[in-house]
Parts: sequence; C-alpha cells; structure tokens
Amino acid sequence: MLVITRHRVPGAAAPADADAEVAFPFGTEHPLTAQARHCLEALAERPGFVRGWVGRAADEPGLVVLTTEWDDVGSWRRALSPVDVRVAALPFLGTAIDEPTAFIIDTVAGAGAVDDATPPGRDAGQ
Repeated sequence: MLVITRHRVPGAAAPADADAEVAFPFGTEHPLTAQARHCLEALAERPGFVRGWVGRAADEPGLVVLTTEWDDVGSWRRALSPVDVRVAALPFLGTAIDEPTAFIIDTVAGAGAVDDATPPGRDAGQ
C-alpha cells in the first residue's frame, strides 16, 4: 500500500508564476523538507513500514510530497497510534492537501516485466 501526501508551502507561488522557481530554487533546502524528514523518520520505525521518500514537484517547487510504502492498510493506521509518532508526524501530515492519500497497488513493474500485484497476505502461487 502507498500513502502519498502532498503539501504546499504557505505562500508559495502558483505554477504559472515565473517567480516560483526563484522562491525555492532546486539545490536549496525547502522549507518543508526538515518537517517531512522528521515525519518520515518517525514512520520508518513502525512495524509494516517498507520504504519512504520525500520529494518536490519538478514543475512546481512550492509543492512537497511524502510517499511511504506499507505492508498493508492496518500497518499504516497502527503506525499513527503511538504518541511519539503523533508528536513527530501529525504536525506535518496535518498540512496535507485535502485529497485521497492511500492507494492499494494493483500492478507492479520491474526491469523488463509488469505483473499484477500479489494481494496482501497471499503468496503469489495462491
């Protein structure tokens, strides 16, 4: 399962604004990067966490994304329960753009192959 949250820097220029790149040029620390990293570090300690990324939109530098991969939906939900995770993650997650964030993986691709995803809790042979 993937959880993808997008965050806009308060006051960041819209993508049509030519000053957007000037405000947050690539190669400099983004204002939300430290918060996103702190959130990712807290989530990474939880059971069921697979991996995660923090990134910025290539065409809209005022937009930050936190993507995490989990064994299943339950792992993600349980990860948010401990107080230390709430303290570290929720201030950042609370700034997410209001849109769907949890996605079940249906198809996966590797080098040279695309396959249907194995349903959680089942072996590929079942």
